[in-house]
Amino acid sequence: MEERPETELISIPATPRASTPEILTPSGQRSPRLVSREAKSSAWTPTSFISPRFLSPIGTPMKRVLTNMKGYLEEVGHLTKLNPQDAWLPITESRNGNAHYAAFHNLNAGIGFQALVLPVAFAFLGWSWGIFSLTIAYIWQLYTLWILVQLHEAVPGKRYNRYIELAQAAFGERLGVWLALFPTVYLSAGTATALILIGGETMKLFFQIVCGIHCRSNPLTTVEWYLVFTSLCIVLSQLPNLNSIAGLSLMGAVTAITYSTMVWVLSVSRQRPPTISYHPIPQPSSAASVFAVLNALGIIAFAFRGHNLVLEIQATMPSTFKHPAHVPMWKGAKAAYFFIAMCLFPIAIGGYWAYGNLMPSGGILNALYAFHSHDIPKGLLAMAFLLVVFNCLSSFQIYSMPAFDSFEASYTSRTNRPCSVWVRSGFRVFYGFVSLLIGVALPFLSSLAGLLGGLTLPVTFAYPCFMWVLLKQPAKHSFSWYFHWILGWLGIAFSMAFSIGGIWSMVSNGLELKFFKPS
Repeated sequence: MEERPETELISIPATPRASTPEILTPSGQRSPRLVSREAKSSAWTPTSFISPRFLSPIGTPMKRVLTNMKGYLEEVGHLTKLNPQDAWLPITESRNGNAHYAAFHNLNAGIGFQALVLPVAFAFLGWSWGIFSLTIAYIWQLYTLWILVQLHEAVPGKRYNRYIELAQAAFGERLGVWLALFPTVYLSAGTATALILIGGETMKLFFQIVCGIHCRSNPLTTVEWYLVFTSLCIVLSQLPNLNSIAGLSLMGAVTAITYSTMVWVLSVSRQRPPTISYHPIPQPSSAASVFAVLNALGIIAFAFRGHNLVLEIQATMPSTFKHPAHVPMWKGAKAAYFFIAMCLFPIAIGGYWAYGNLMPSGGILNALYAFHSHDIPKGLLAMAFLLVVFNCLSSFQIYSMPAFDSFEASYTSRTNRPCSVWVRSGFRVFYGFVSLLIGVALPFLSSLAGLLGGLTLPVTFAYPCFMWVLLKQPAKHSFSWYFHWILGWLGIAFSMAFSIGGIWSMVSNGLELKFFKPS
């Protein structure tokens, strides 16, 4: 008789519709899926034999034992292979997440510096098309977010704890990596680099506002401020796993909501520039107008990021037969995206109302500094900049966590043991300073919102639709089948178009854009 591997537990057979066994989590929880009434009545499960008909001839003590066993099986689900590596990695090391943690993480990942450039898109689109595009993008990305939450436990016997794992299950091992690796890595590493640039420049502005003329004799250079900000990020990155940064995510969410509200309230409460106009910024040619519109749409698409972290956030939650992880995850995501809408729409509409087509390329915070730095109390202006710094510090942690997870997964798979404190710390120091070097070498990264939005758009708007069709397999030529295929290919087409618009904007502006331009 063939000997079982030590890492495999005895599996109880079940039909795919009746249960969803999964990899054993570090907390010992497992996550079978809920089943419909029809499935319960028609499909066999390991507890089907514990029925009233079966129990009727058995005595009361035995009946109690079997009933308790049935409840236990329904609670913990069905066992499958043990993957000890999950207990060693930052994303799946802790499984005590809940709906509140999900709301904090989604808010921290979903709102940030990219919201500040939304009025720039309105300056090219105008009122009607700007509001229409922002509304459609919000509804679209909220639906694909729901798809990812539902697909986390789509296949029996597996929880897809990372975006790339779900892509491999849907598109195949090799194609899934090719399709998902670049945009997800670019979203994580590119965003971390952009956060270093924006955080360092904002710290410099904050220092100038607070110190005034008394600290201008020998100030730090911009690169030195980048180094200061990176050092703070590295210190905070020593927190071990995704659940351990829930407090930082809460801080990031609160600061993002606060400074977003402050910025648009301060903008609309001040007198508008006398030469303001709400006509779209004129372009020298029809082709330039088309490219400008595409770049503006790419900026709107870039405002909705964070889908590359949805599965990772859901992986931090326990999941059982009666209490699957998608319930608290979706509850937290709905709360988070309510507040995200309360920030994005006022910034876009209020910022465009306050500055019109005079909006600088750096966004509303740049406009506030340029037009009202002399008539706004220094304390309020300094507080807004300080909140931006705090938000960038916390956002760096959640966007860097997939990179930390990848480093440690490579190490643990080679050595078959968890990372020590020094190895983990070394990976994070290395990642922080590599991001700093990239930011110093390519200081225009933070200005390429349109191009970044185009390149990473499939992660948010296209891939989840394809994954739904390939994994859920709706009836061919049904409404769901047509709807998701059309939505997915529209996302791919928009990605290509927005990328072209972003490249045009990059070339036409000579790669000299900045989010914040200290005077």
